[in-house]
Amino acid sequence: MTTNFLRIASLTALGAAAVLAADAGKSVTVNGWVLDAACAFTKGLSKPISRDCALACAKAGSPLVILQTDGSIYWPIADTMPAASQNSRLTPFAGKQVTASGKLYTRGGSNALVIETIQEAAH
Repeated sequence: MTTNFLRIASLTALGAAAVLAADAGKSVTVNGWVLDAACAFTKGLSKPISRDCALACAKAGSPLVILQTDGSIYWPIADTMPAASQNSRLTPFAGKQVTASGKLYTRGGSNALVIETIQEAAH
């Protein structure tokens, strides 16, 4: 009986892991503003103050993020190990509105995006 219980528990755990793995890395497209994380959180902005401000903060080491108009923040991440900062990829778009597509990962209410494509949004 203990053996059957262990088999059932193992199969349940494997099934749950498969479901979690299937949900990881969902393809999405997000639209928003590229600005530094500190301003996104502490200033309550709906868009960057200016391109120069976003660039200055990025050059000082603040990570750039994508802020949607609904307030959702997407942290650009690498899917390689060791992981690398995505600031160099986002710097050309600092202070600008973008459309980015890639794989979405969520954890604890945070959104992370492995960017596959990014371009300035059409106005």
